[in-house]
Order: sequence, then structure tokens, then C-alpha cells
Amino acid sequence: MDFKALLSFLKNLSKNNNKAWFDTHKKEYDTLRKQWVEFVAQTIEQTGNFDQDIAMLEPKNCIFRINRDVRFSNDKSPYKNNFGMSLSKGGKKAEFCGYYLHVQPGACFLAGGAYMPMPDKLAAIRQEIDYNLDEFLAIINHKSFKKHFGSLSGEKLQRPPKGYDTDNPAIALIKHKSFLAEYKIIDQDLLDEDFPQKMMEVFKAMQPLNEFLNRAISEV
Repeated sequence: MDFKALLSFLKNLSKNNNKAWFDTHKKEYDTLRKQWVEFVAQTIEQTGNFDQDIAMLEPKNCIFRINRDVRFSNDKSPYKNNFGMSLSKGGKKAEFCGYYLHVQPGACFLAGGAYMPMPDKLAAIRQEIDYNLDEFLAIINHKSFKKHFGSLSGEKLQRPPKGYDTDNPAIALIKHKSFLAEYKIIDQDLLDEDFPQKMMEVFKAMQPLNEFLNRAISEV
């Protein structure tokens, strides 16, 4: 994947987010899109070595269209200014946790876990944490998790959710509305030859979190 060319294209697109410019640069986009599909296929294969739920995915089910849905947005810019890859059981439209790479000039990151799960899935995750607190703490306090992510991130409630007391030993975690492992990267990281290997290191560190959360989600 020519990340230098991709970053340059996305920078120019953000400055010229209109159909006339995009049509003029469609050949450039098509080349980058083809490279992206190949890169995603390689990432699926590598991730599948330690997470079997990913091994059988197809790239087309893990990447996003460049076109924005502007029907309900005040921002009518027709194109996204990023490339994204989401690897999770069932593909990007499934509600399972997985592995995400976001490529946007000046705002790149890797992430895993559950982002704003639906109420039934959120309730199941909270219950799983409540019932298996020691196991969950072992995951988020593991040296590899802490090295790469520092701590569990995600928006939280101010007060305990219904059905949970303030003195519950898991209450600080139960208040979460998202359960995320986030790893920020700079544009230069993408240009390093060892970026794919580094990404796999980060994905491996978030795999136990995904496995725990998906276990809860599967029970719904």
C-alpha cells in the first residue's frame, strides 16, 4: 500500500471536496482503492492467524465507500476524507467487536472494542463484566494492554445505570457506554516499512478485550 500517495490524495480531497475534482482524479482514486483492497486482504490473513473469527472475511465486507450519506447532514460534502478498515466477525455491518484502522491525514488511529453498542448489547456487556470482574480486570491490566492503550477508554455515564448500585466493585467499568482500546498513530508511522508488523502487535494486544466483549454480545 502506497500510504504516502494515499495521504496526499486525502489531503487534496479535503481541500477539494466536490464532484468535479473527484471525477478529474478518479483514476488516482481507483488505483489507491485497489491497493487498499489488497492491503485489507493481507491484514485479514495476518489477523486470522490469532483470531479465527477474522480469517474467513472478505475485504469487500470490511471497507467503506468513499461517498458520504448527506441526506441527514448539514455538511453536504460528497466524499469522506479518510479510508477505514473494520475487521470483525460477520464484517463491518455486524455488531461484533473487532479491529479498526482509520487513515486520515493528521488523525490516524487503530482501535478495537465496542463503540456505543445497542442497548441490549450494552446490557449484556455490563452483566458480563459484573459477573466476571476479575477476568476483565486481568485483561485491561495486562502489561501488553497497558503498554499499547494505557487504559480502557470510552464515554461514561455520570451515575450508575439502572439496576446497579454505587458500591458495586465493578461500577466504574459498568458506567462505560463504550469499551475501547485506542492507539493513536501519526502519519509517519504509516510510511515505516514495519507498520504492518506494528499494527499486528497492536491488534494482538486488543484481541482478549474483543473476545471477552464478543462473548457477551453473542449471548443476546
